[in-house]
Amino acid sequence: MASFSNIWYEAMLIVGVILFLSILWAAYVSFLEKEARAAKIFLFTAIVLLLLFVSPWFFHAVWLNYFVEFVILMLFVAGFVFTLPIGNKSGWISPVPIKRIDERDTMFSRNELKRGSKDYENYYSKNPEKEKSDAVFRSKPGLLAKGAVQYNPFHFASADASFFTVAKFKNGVNGSVSEDKVKVDTNEITSYLKSWSKKLGAVDSGVTELQEYHLYSVGGRAERRNIPIKKQHQFAFAFTVEMQREMMTTAPASTVIMESAQQYLEAGRIAMQLAAFIRNLGYEARAHIDGNYEVVCPLVARDAGLGELGRMGLLMTPKLGPRVRIGVVTTNLPLVVDEPLNDYSFIDFCIKCKKCADVCPSKAISFEDSQVVDGVKRWQINQEQCFNYWSIIGTDCGRCVAACPFSHPDNALHNLVRAGIKRSALFRTAALKMDDVIYGRKPKPAAIPDWARISEK
Repeated sequence: MASFSNIWYEAMLIVGVILFLSILWAAYVSFLEKEARAAKIFLFTAIVLLLLFVSPWFFHAVWLNYFVEFVILMLFVAGFVFTLPIGNKSGWISPVPIKRIDERDTMFSRNELKRGSKDYENYYSKNPEKEKSDAVFRSKPGLLAKGAVQYNPFHFASADASFFTVAKFKNGVNGSVSEDKVKVDTNEITSYLKSWSKKLGAVDSGVTELQEYHLYSVGGRAERRNIPIKKQHQFAFAFTVEMQREMMTTAPASTVIMESAQQYLEAGRIAMQLAAFIRNLGYEARAHIDGNYEVVCPLVARDAGLGELGRMGLLMTPKLGPRVRIGVVTTNLPLVVDEPLNDYSFIDFCIKCKKCADVCPSKAISFEDSQVVDGVKRWQINQEQCFNYWSIIGTDCGRCVAACPFSHPDNALHNLVRAGIKRSALFRTAALKMDDVIYGRKPKPAAIPDWARISEK
């Protein structure tokens, strides 16, 4: 065997050390993330690599030296091939809806209908096919109900407290506008809103020009039911808030709806503050919050450059995937508009992945490619099957969100993977296979956090 002073062997040793430390770091990050399976796999891989790279110096076998050289060569070749910038469809444009959504057709609106009421009779006389399917969820306990499978009196009461609080915001989504209009610089005020929203707790934010298809055609919740919705503002300011991964990975347990409700509340709080601020400046503004949306939040956020719509029908964001809630403020305050991402890598990723469809307990997420729905090629979940399952377990499930590879934490390890996913179709394929190996094709729900463990006496 050649001397240790030989440059080639020293370089080989350095490469081995770098690889070992990198994978050891990945194991440490996984340990901090409480991903036991991933941490064990990374640690085992690091040890195997260490033994492989030091073996030529201990056993003095020429074939071992050649084998290590071959492994290094293959790693470099794989690194080069899998990061080639291919498969991104430059010029791809996010599909734009050609018709507006009637909020009365959403499951939350249909859930509010009471048998024997005029609204019930009117809706199902026009949509008789939906009455039979809706009878299924009406026969089940329902969200946050005592007889539900995931019932926990403390967690359900916590979630209901969050929904109760955000409902108290309802009368403040609109308000009087100051007669003293402050002149603003569009660039400065846009930057201020984005910075302040982040300080208030938002992850990302963006601006789009409000379009007709962003708005529901007709209201479907509470006192807004049956009232046509008209476009009154020129701009929409959209932002996201993070749903904590530790809570979401427990899905579909009772803790997941605690987190979901909490982030609906946080998004509502931030939207209310932003809207009030804008009205104080003398410009019209409306906050769109849980139970009181006039806009379809994912469409607004997509057009504001915050992500793309994925297989599960949710907004896929660059940093957190679908593990977000969205808040929107519509306004006539002049703002600088952001461009949509128009990033095909998200779509290609969802075409290949299908993990959300695999883990969906209600089989509401399609394994098929996107289809033309109302003139637009997109994915559409079976909302009836999804809501029926919610009504059985009492939570808003969240298994699809928890399992999505894009939902991993926003840190250096996962951002390196996200960068590769954005760059290369080959990397996307490799990353998905690795995600299945490291985290499991159907990852099991995580344990409820220790602080949330509480039982009736």
